[in-house]
Amino acid sequence: MLDDYREGFAQLVDEFDVPRSFSPEVLEAAEAAARRPLGGSDSPHVDRTDIDFLTLDPASSTDLDQAFAIESAGSADDGDVVLRYAIADVGWFVRHGDPIDREAWKRGVTVYMPHDRVGLHPPRIAEDAGSLLPGTPKPAVVFVVRIASDGSVELDGVERALIRNRAKLAYSTVTPADLPSAFPELARRFAIGERARGADRIQMPEQEVVRVEHDGHPGFDLRFRPRNDAENQNAAMSLAANMAVADALHAAGTGLFRTMPAVDDRRLGRLRHTARAFGLDWPAEQTLFDFEHSLPPGEPKTSAFQLAIRRASGGATYEPFDPDVRPWHAAVAATYSHVTAPLRRLADRYVIDAALAVANGDRVSEETEQAFVDLPQAMRQGDTRANRVDRAAIDLAEAVVLHGREGEVFDAVVTDEDDRGARIQVCDPAIVTRVV
Repeated sequence: MLDDYREGFAQLVDEFDVPRSFSPEVLEAAEAAARRPLGGSDSPHVDRTDIDFLTLDPASSTDLDQAFAIESAGSADDGDVVLRYAIADVGWFVRHGDPIDREAWKRGVTVYMPHDRVGLHPPRIAEDAGSLLPGTPKPAVVFVVRIASDGSVELDGVERALIRNRAKLAYSTVTPADLPSAFPELARRFAIGERARGADRIQMPEQEVVRVEHDGHPGFDLRFRPRNDAENQNAAMSLAANMAVADALHAAGTGLFRTMPAVDDRRLGRLRHTARAFGLDWPAEQTLFDFEHSLPPGEPKTSAFQLAIRRASGGATYEPFDPDVRPWHAAVAATYSHVTAPLRRLADRYVIDAALAVANGDRVSEETEQAFVDLPQAMRQGDTRANRVDRAAIDLAEAVVLHGREGEVFDAVVTDEDDRGARIQVCDPAIVTRVV
């Protein structure tokens, strides 16, 4: 079975033209960039190594984009929660038009596969010099974000800094004692803001291919992985920072924004039929947001319904600043930019550059302004390839898992229906497919 997976994954790399490696020119440029001296008179980074930054990611992650420090300002009821969000300073290593930059524009995003990942940047930067791993000081762009008691967010400063990650925490093992005391309060306040805005952000379980052992032999399997509390609270930090940056950029008349349409009435009606088919009681007066958050986490029917919501929403796109249009992301019910994953998304590096300029009263560079015009197409191509590879890898895993089980009967739920047929979910094994 393991060979079936490996051969299939290798074929996907060829089928979707996923870059296998970096050219010698790019690798040489990355090595030179990684050796660029920090902390000297020519470095724009201020020393913030006295702040206790932490990271929280999947245990196996080595491309760490984000580190955080959180504190409360003032009283618990009236004071702000202050988030210092350190984001990997990829712009320190990658310069406009250099070999690393040109290659990144071809890739758009990091492509993750069950057996490997194909990075946006060479490992010397993404998993070493540029990654916010514990130990030595690392260059970062630190966003100071204030979260008020009503959940509103405000960007209070942006600076380049040297930071030190005190601990690499993992979703699977982190405990409340490992985290800043204000960590859950930030998430609680952000949830208050979401409810006030009527956001319909969904905490999606992921259908994923995981490495396992079958009878002592290595292999892969499928599962639905619900997000735990630490992961959901961690997401609130990223969302708060992205919203605060987007507001600041839009007010300055620049930026690149992530937009998504709301679930329309037709799709909302279909979701109500889906809920009824699952045996879920959705009161007529209850919003989608409130209904989704009332469902018990981790239950198969909850996971199935959340997948149906995900598919009912329109796809997200990137849009440059337009003075005549207020960009809107329905999932957060706010203006929104991507700024927190520059090691894995090309667009974030340019949004960070613009945020640095705007927050410090400087002019956004012509290169960044032009990038905002060109990035939607580059990101669409990169996202499309990554999504197709992800879906194809799961399709392959589903086929391998079901091989030899022809003729068996599985319990399933219908999660959607349209002109192409019905989409169904088998809970065990974790299969999502379409029946015409």
